[in-house]
Amino acid sequence: MLTQDQEALIAATAPVVAEHLNTITQRFYPLMFERYPSVKPLFNQVHQQNGAQPRALAGAVLAYVGLRQDPAKARQTLETVVNKHVSLGILPEQYPIVGECLMMAIGEVLGDALTPEIADAWGALYQELADLLIDLEENRYQEFEQRVGGWRGTRRFRVADSQQESAVIRSFILEPEDGGPVAAHAPGQYIGVKVTIDGEPVHRHYSLSATPNGRAYRVSIKRENDGRVSRYFHDQLANGGVVELLPPAGEMTLVPGDAPLMLISGGVGQTPLLPIAKQALGQGRQVVYLHAAQTSEHWAFADELRALEKAYPAQFKLVTVFEQGDDGDHQGRLHQALLADYLPEGAHCYFVGPHGMMEAVEQALKQLGVADSHRHYEHFGPAMPLNVA
Repeated sequence: MLTQDQEALIAATAPVVAEHLNTITQRFYPLMFERYPSVKPLFNQVHQQNGAQPRALAGAVLAYVGLRQDPAKARQTLETVVNKHVSLGILPEQYPIVGECLMMAIGEVLGDALTPEIADAWGALYQELADLLIDLEENRYQEFEQRVGGWRGTRRFRVADSQQESAVIRSFILEPEDGGPVAAHAPGQYIGVKVTIDGEPVHRHYSLSATPNGRAYRVSIKRENDGRVSRYFHDQLANGGVVELLPPAGEMTLVPGDAPLMLISGGVGQTPLLPIAKQALGQGRQVVYLHAAQTSEHWAFADELRALEKAYPAQFKLVTVFEQGDDGDHQGRLHQALLADYLPEGAHCYFVGPHGMMEAVEQALKQLGVADSHRHYEHFGPAMPLNVA
C-alpha cells in the first residue's frame, strides 16, 4: 500500500510521466528483451515494430493511474489485460522482470528528474498493479482448471483436420493429444497458441471460430505474408502436427437478453463473430450478419453461413460486401448509409476487422445513435482506442 507521501508524489509527477510515457514504453521493450531474452517469444514482434504494443502498455498504465481509487472500476478496465495474460500463461515470477525494466526505462527517459523518492513511489505503484493482476489471473487459472476438460499451463493438441475456407484463410481442428475432454469456451473468445519454429517457442492468440463441442477447438487463420506463425500453420503444420494451447480468454462475448444483433466483420474478423451468431440464433434472437471482403474468393465460411440462412430463415439476414466483383449483395466498402439500411432497432453491434474499418464502423454507429453500451469490438493484437471524432 502506498504511503501518503508516495500518493502525493504520484499525483504530482503523473502529468510528467504521462507526457513521456510513449517514449518510456518504447525504451522499455528493447531493454527487457536485451536483459531477459526468455520473455521475447511472448510478444508478437510485428506489434513491437509498428508501435502497437508500446502504445497499449502506455494506455493501460495511464488508465490504471486514473482509476486506482475505484478498485471495482479498475478491475473491470484491466479485464482486457487479464485476458491477454491468461492466454499467454503469464506467471507471478514474470512481473518483477517487467517492473525492473520499466523503472530502468523511466530512469533513462526522465534522468535527474527521477529522484529516489519518486522512483520508490512509482515502483510501489507498479507493485500495486502487479499484485492486482496476479490475483485476477490466478482466479482465472483456478476457475478454468476446475472445469471439466480444463487444465493449467499448456496442453498439447494435435491437428486432427484442416480445411481451406477462402483464398487466404484455413481452419484447423485441434484435438487434445491425451484424448480427454475439452473445456467449453464462450463464443467470441480466443485461445493462446504456443508453437516451436526453428527451435524457438512463439506465442500467438487466435479466435475460436466454432461453438464449443467438448471434443476439439477450431481456429481459422489468415495466411499473412510476413506472419511467421500464420505461415507455419499454412505451410508446415500438417494433420497430426502438435501445438500447445493455453486457456481460452476474451471478453467480447454475447450480451444476455433478447435484443437483436448486428455482426459486422472485415476479412478474417469473422472468426469470433460466426460462433456468436450461432449462439444467438440458438437463443431465438434476430441476427444481421454483414461481412466485407476483397472478393468472393476471400469470403470464408460461405457454406456455413448459407446453411444458417436455410436453418433460420426468419431470424438470420446475411449481407455481403465485396470491394471487387459484382457477386456480393453490395460492391465497395462499408459506409454509414449501408449500415443504416440493415441496422435493427435496439441492436447490439459487434464489429471486428482491420483497424481502419473498425474506426469507420465505430464512427458510423455513433452517428446512427447506437449507444456506447451496444457497441462491442475487439482488436487482433494489442488493445488500442478507436480514434473517431
